[in-house]
Amino acid sequence: MGEKNESTCRLFKRCGGCQLKESYREQLQWKQAKTERLLSKFAKCSRIIGMKNPCNYRNKVQHGFYTNPSRQIISGIFQSGSGKIVPCESCMLEDVQADKIILTIKKLMQSFKLFPYNPNTDKGLIRHVMIRKGFHSGEYLVCIITSKSAFPSKKNFVAALLKEQPCITTIIQNVCQNPRPLTMGEQEFVLYGKGYIEDTLCGKRFKISARSFYQVNPVQTEILYRTAMEFAGLTKKDRVLDCYCGTGTIGIIASDFCKEVLGVELNESAAADAEKNAADNGCTNIRFINGDSGRFMEHMAHTGEKADVVFTDPPRTGSDRRFLESLARLGPKRVVYISCGIESLERDLLLLKKLGYGVKKIQPVDMFPHTKHVECVVLLLREKK
Repeated sequence: MGEKNESTCRLFKRCGGCQLKESYREQLQWKQAKTERLLSKFAKCSRIIGMKNPCNYRNKVQHGFYTNPSRQIISGIFQSGSGKIVPCESCMLEDVQADKIILTIKKLMQSFKLFPYNPNTDKGLIRHVMIRKGFHSGEYLVCIITSKSAFPSKKNFVAALLKEQPCITTIIQNVCQNPRPLTMGEQEFVLYGKGYIEDTLCGKRFKISARSFYQVNPVQTEILYRTAMEFAGLTKKDRVLDCYCGTGTIGIIASDFCKEVLGVELNESAAADAEKNAADNGCTNIRFINGDSGRFMEHMAHTGEKADVVFTDPPRTGSDRRFLESLARLGPKRVVYISCGIESLERDLLLLKKLGYGVKKIQPVDMFPHTKHVECVVLLLREKK
């Protein structure tokens, strides 16, 4: 692939967060070629939409800690696949200020003698730290994940952290006893602020808590969702179904352009967050169902209910056969499939073609520069019942 990327990280082989070290222009060429190789049999693939600045785009940053033989606390990134911590003080993908906040936390941990949790000895307190940034609001959420609820000198620790990093909007302690890295527990304490931050996406306001899902690249997410709305071609007569709706982002954005939105989400807390987000945005034509999207579509088809447009944004593994068959049974005129796994997308489009849907548009979007992931928005139209 030619010349190397001038900003290639020195931890490239050790960390695993980046998988491509070529120039950004060549990365986009590689992703375009991959998209066309897998998907051009369905329809023409539009030119991939890249970023003007493909660095420091992650608004969610997570670092772990360990103590070296000299009793110094080291911070770093969890290595992909192994869970080991690779020492790192500045990552080319992460928000710059978030990395600075983590360095301050590391320094304060040392001075307050709050040592990292060691799963081998079951000693220590702090498992890892997560920072979230509101891209438009500029707000910062700090979540300190601990092994137990007792947090010695927490008031002084919080005061010292805020003094050095006044940009912080809220601080949360999350208590987690799961031994796996980067996991979070159910028990939380708000140490400072409201316990959440807010941000704007496609003109809508969303609350972001420590455990709620929110896309990590807000710049490209706006492009992704605006493309999805354009493909859907919504009118004020349309009834929309938003499958795998999470905290309601797509459905809430779509609610301005259609008659009614139904969002379906299996995760109970995410569905509750979706209800709150809809209320905060004054959306009166949207409701959310806590349940399985495939089964809900089967129920709609069985009772004679209709949907004109279905949005589906499944996990990287894609949709299972039952879901896609339920979708075809419901028979919406238009389907907008948002995919973060291009291999599973190819498999699902093959089945949807057999089930009577034709692919009309394919738009790849580079959501994760310097990685091999390709995000796509696909428009499918019903060709036969």
